[in-house]
Amino acid sequence: MTIKSDFSGLKSHNPFWAGMLMNRLPVIVSCGGYNAAGRSSGNLAYRRMIYESLSSSQQRQTLTALAGLMSIDAEVGNESLQARVLEGTLVRKIESDVIPPQLMKFGHRVQLNQVSDAVTPISLRLSAKDVPNPLPAGWRIAQDLGTKVEVEIVSGVDALVEVPQTLPVQSAGQLPQGFNPGAHYRSIHHPRGLQLAVMGASDAVNSLGIQWKDIVRHVRPDEIAVYSSSVMSQLDENGFGGLMLGRTRGRRVSSKQLPLGLNTMPADFINAYVLGSVGVTGGVTGACATFLYNLRAGIEDIKSGRRRVVMVGSSEAPIVPEVIDGYSAMSALATDEDLRKLDGTSDVDYRRASRPFGENCGFTLAESSQYVILMDDTLALELGAPILGSVPGVYVNADGYKKSISAPGPGNYITLASAVAQARELLGDGAIQTRSFVQAHGSSTPHNRVSESLILDKIADVFGIKDWPVAAIKSYVGHSLGPASGDQLGASLGTFEHGILPGIKTISSVASDVHSKRLSISNRDQELGCENALIAFLNSKGFGGNNATATILAPSVTRSMLTQRHGQKVWQRYHELHEGVQTAIGEYYASAARGKLNAIYRFGEGLIDEEAVAIDTDQVQIPGFPNALKLKGGEGFEDLVLKR
Repeated sequence: MTIKSDFSGLKSHNPFWAGMLMNRLPVIVSCGGYNAAGRSSGNLAYRRMIYESLSSSQQRQTLTALAGLMSIDAEVGNESLQARVLEGTLVRKIESDVIPPQLMKFGHRVQLNQVSDAVTPISLRLSAKDVPNPLPAGWRIAQDLGTKVEVEIVSGVDALVEVPQTLPVQSAGQLPQGFNPGAHYRSIHHPRGLQLAVMGASDAVNSLGIQWKDIVRHVRPDEIAVYSSSVMSQLDENGFGGLMLGRTRGRRVSSKQLPLGLNTMPADFINAYVLGSVGVTGGVTGACATFLYNLRAGIEDIKSGRRRVVMVGSSEAPIVPEVIDGYSAMSALATDEDLRKLDGTSDVDYRRASRPFGENCGFTLAESSQYVILMDDTLALELGAPILGSVPGVYVNADGYKKSISAPGPGNYITLASAVAQARELLGDGAIQTRSFVQAHGSSTPHNRVSESLILDKIADVFGIKDWPVAAIKSYVGHSLGPASGDQLGASLGTFEHGILPGIKTISSVASDVHSKRLSISNRDQELGCENALIAFLNSKGFGGNNATATILAPSVTRSMLTQRHGQKVWQRYHELHEGVQTAIGEYYASAARGKLNAIYRFGEGLIDEEAVAIDTDQVQIPGFPNALKLKGGEGFEDLVLKR
């Protein structure tokens, strides 16, 4: 590992850096998850995005790893392997294993009446178990035949019949073809969003290179936290979808559909089945900014010293007919009809459905699960953990009074300006002007391309930035709602390592109404170079005025800051520890490339005997945890303790 300490154009001494010593720096030590581009760990999904810019050996490695995920024999001919992997990833036409054709049926209400005179009843023969109880008005049993019953209806029948219909939207950012998250662990009755949460969190833990039990030995139980949620809850048959549609479909509601449908379940599943944590837990939601809302909760915990290890993330599986109908009714999605009109053809180019900052007609729904593990800088060095970057700040602001819940407002001006100002204070004007880039929200709607580009261009003008590189990775993976900024973060970590910013390859050119005077928006990958990819700004705009922007610092910058804080002796010890960690990470990547993802799902394992919990006035000792949980005193209110 090479530690750079000389960054030309950056501030060599800044009183703000000294002020940062008061706060612990949240270090990104692991990133895991899955989206339409593949697995997040090891920058695999990112490499799928910049596939055309990779060397031939890197392309082969990428294809092989994706093939393992997609259950494709990597030994097939290179040309065949490439075609199958590339065609089965990124935004594409919705596949039958995501929305089975039998679910693309819509209920149609009809009234059945007698053919001739009203005196002659309608006669039906039904299975005895299908006879309604109690009988509807106008129904009577004419003959009981045991397993069959003849029913006469004298007043007509209101019936709901299923008819096949084509969904108005046929494109989505689906998981790679052939990858079934629920097949990697015992996932009976789990909604797809929770399957993804288990797999995404497992990927983050496995790619850390440190056994979770070793981390637990270094911290108190209450110094661990998990912040994760979903925006749309779990809306498939095993969650709220089955619960809400049960009566109208004549099916019984199960005992699992309601609890598993809750939008906090991604955090609950991780605590209960992946980490076995008794620490702090929560699920913050903020529409499309949800990942950043949870990230903000995590970094504030670490900066304050309340927590030392935090898993942050979001998991979403919204590719279901009802959600597609809902967003289509809002005219928010790129429908097949609109895409045809946009291209002036009778065919639909599903691969190019999402077109941020180009001529577009709506966003493209996607599924994703994205998780990062954060540690305070001291703990990261003590454990030899990977240093993938750091997060000094996440800014969240609302829009104030609005005339439309979906309309943009001033909140995003505040969040982006705050993030850029923080980076400027930390690293100087030269860094933000020549060594930063933006991961735009880039939803692919006509309104967003104008409003967000105006914000970016105006902030660039204020801070003296010219040709600000802008990426919009929803063009590759679609809009995953809650985890969307997690998709952005994964792509940013890849950009730090490779120095290549993914281009918006689904557009032929930037739309004429985009404000791009000071922006560099390209439909080709932008070769920034690692030395010029030091700061990423993740920008997110959500319905209801949920705006968030995060400042992400590259590993090289983070190492320099920590060298300044901790000194060379600590770094030397860190290198020695990190060698073993790096070996473990390599072993996991090799296993994952063969399709062995090592899902962590400890159902019913390591249960805590509540009667064995030992409590006194100073601490709580929990079986299975080597360190006691300290009972804090005044929590910083010692000056308010009343004299007794």
